[in-house]
Amino acid sequence: MIVFTKHAREKFSVLKRHGVHVTEDEVRRAIEKPSAIDYSREPLLIAQVVFDAKRVLRVVYKREGSTKKVITFYPGRKKQYEKN
Repeated sequence: MIVFTKHAREKFSVLKRHGVHVTEDEVRRAIEKPSAIDYSREPLLIAQVVFDAKRVLRVVYKREGSTKKVITFYPGRKKQYEKN
């Protein structure tokens, strides 16, 4: 099960105001089928998937038993986060 914090729910409208449209399904897919996971901030995990031609979507979440709680998410530049 995937749940969203209040901050994560508000993030959808914040990004939309900046012209970035992210759906709840895209965030869920990033957690379920990430192209990469960053463990450097454990217990927080950062799932990453390709978002568009120039950006990746990064989703910060933590595991609480069988639940994954989305803390926040954000688009980032591919060149900054993707390793060649």
